[in-house]
Amino acid sequence: MNLWFWLLLACILAYAWKLMGYLVPAKLLEDPRMSRVAGTMTIGLLASLTVVNTVASGQALAADARLGALAAAAIALAFRAPFLLVVVVGAAAAGLLRLVGWN
Repeated sequence: MNLWFWLLLACILAYAWKLMGYLVPAKLLEDPRMSRVAGTMTIGLLASLTVVNTVASGQALAADARLGALAAAAIALAFRAPFLLVVVVGAAAAGLLRLVGWN
């Protein structure tokens, strides 16, 4: 089977999964616990994606400037800096660490 078959299959499955959302009863979606679970899952998924993108390089672990940038951004978050400032602090930390040779 070629790549186009798998691509079309993935598209069909994704669309079917999206359509299944319309079959969920409205009463279930109005439950406050569902909102809490959905919010918690979103935070967990974003946090895990951030960590994986920070410490992984292909199939290996990497300790480079991205790790320092994440630490600097976490410190900025601890001081309750606005999100844009957190991004700028992380980018500046990564730039400075790469400048001093920590790739």
